Amino acid sequence: MRTLRLAWLLVVAACGAAPDPGVPPAEPGAAPAAGLSRAARFGLDRFLGASAALGIHSGYVAIVARDGHAVHATTAGWADREARRPMQLDTHFRMASMTKPVTAVAAMILVEEGRLGLDDPVSRTVPAAAALRVATSAEADASGRVPTEPLERPLRVRDLLTFQSGIGSEDDPSDLGRLWAARDLYTGSGSLALRVDRLLEAPLYEQPGTRWRYGWSADVLARVVEVAAGQPFGDFVRERITEPLGMSATRFFAEPDSREGLATLYTQDEARRLVPVAESRSDATDWTPGGSGLVSTAGDYLRFALMLWNGGAYGDARILAPETVAEMTRPHVASGVLAEEGIEGLGWGLGLAVVVDAGASATPDRNGDFFWSGYYGTHFFVSPKTGLVMVILTQNLPSEHSRRPYPVYLAPALAFWGL
Repeated sequence: MRTLRLAWLLVVAACGAAPDPGVPPAEPGAAPAAGLSRAARFGLDRFLGASAALGIHSGYVAIVARDGHAVHATTAGWADREARRPMQLDTHFRMASMTKPVTAVAAMILVEEGRLGLDDPVSRTVPAAAALRVATSAEADASGRVPTEPLERPLRVRDLLTFQSGIGSEDDPSDLGRLWAARDLYTGSGSLALRVDRLLEAPLYEQPGTRWRYGWSADVLARVVEVAAGQPFGDFVRERITEPLGMSATRFFAEPDSREGLATLYTQDEARRLVPVAESRSDATDWTPGGSGLVSTAGDYLRFALMLWNGGAYGDARILAPETVAEMTRPHVASGVLAEEGIEGLGWGLGLAVVVDAGASATPDRNGDFFWSGYYGTHFFVSPKTGLVMVILTQNLPSEHSRRPYPVYLAPALAFWGL
């Protein structure tokens, strides 16, 4: 305990100027933002510094914006502990599920242009979806097969965006779960098209539109996007989202130089010591997923988050209309989001979590805040009522010996300090 206290005091004593985020404001020429309180800046810097010094995670990068301006940035710890390479604002991270909101934006661009409809059957762009059936039990019957029934209505694009598609993933130990695991999108080889066609051979968990479920909906949505757009998904994302927003460091693993500047991924051993991990499931080198796979920086992703905060525009680039962003960030699903994790107060929009009951939330959210996170400890949130937008990143692979990445989720509470 004395060692922990000493480490904390050493970190708190280490004062220094915050680095310049280098992120232009969302609206050029707009008046400077009010910024963060001194207590918020101090608390955020010292909390992340202490978390890195104590070895909870290897390091962190965080940038906070207020009213469209980046007002505070901080780095702590190491991008590579063994090589003594420190975390920097331009350190690259595996964004994992923070790819999902980007995929949702890609789909909504096509909806605005009339090339895709929210109520279009998925089978219109992905013919394999026409043969889908729904499991009536998660366990096999006496014949050894999981019993199924027909769809009551077609699977729709809206169902993919709201995560009410009935599409599962690989982490269910039931007989039905094993069918999905056998078609794991992130194993084997093949294009997005081949992987999605194989995936849709498994029966859905429930009828479309009936329950929020975390699974591979965004990956199927990516295939819908590339068919409707008439070009590869990665190319569409680059041409219509990342390049217009100036997200020059953001790319998929399948693109050249994807590992340049990448932070080392760590996990915890039995003694909860940090150990490096050579590869991860999201290192998809021969295809472009819709639910994972992006590499980015805190500054790049902040541009994306500020675009959403600003009603679809960032700088001179308009990605979506304000009414489209409003539709994405209202709760289409009012409850049940991450309920299996014991999390309360969340709804779901179109590709994003939305706070529907701030009083039930474990953090100081406001109703209407929206956000999402990634498997390796990446997180962003947008708080329309306060004008706060934040991106905070680390790189840690969860394991049976890992703690939840609570510094990543507690840090935003410090940004609200004094508001």
